[in-house]
Amino acid sequence: MTEPNIRQKATLWLATVFVLGAALGGVLGYAFAHRSYAAEPSVMTAEARRAQKREQLKRDVGLTPDQQKQVAAILDQAQVEYKVVHDVMEPQIDAIRQKNRDKIRALMTPEQKPKLEEFLRKLDDERKRNSQ
Repeated sequence: MTEPNIRQKATLWLATVFVLGAALGGVLGYAFAHRSYAAEPSVMTAEARRAQKREQLKRDVGLTPDQQKQVAAILDQAQVEYKVVHDVMEPQIDAIRQKNRDKIRALMTPEQKPKLEEFLRKLDDERKRNSQ
């Protein structure tokens, strides 16, 4: 009667599969979380993004060298115009942002205020990174 019966063998196999599944799930979950979400996003400047889009336009549309020069001149001029609009609008946008943040701050408890400020700091940092 020392030989394990079928029920004991099945229980042992089930426990083994469960433990191995949990271990594999833990390892894969850890790897996925630390490589996908926790990884620093690639920081690409606005100029690098524009260059990448220009290259994609050239490649996807099949621009000739002469067209590339003309398109580059048009896009450079557009960038100047965008900057003018941005410079005019940014103070107005900042004023609206500040006014509404003040309204939200007024709703917070003393315990929530430091958390809100940290949240807003991260939001501002992200906006600065994306505008470069």
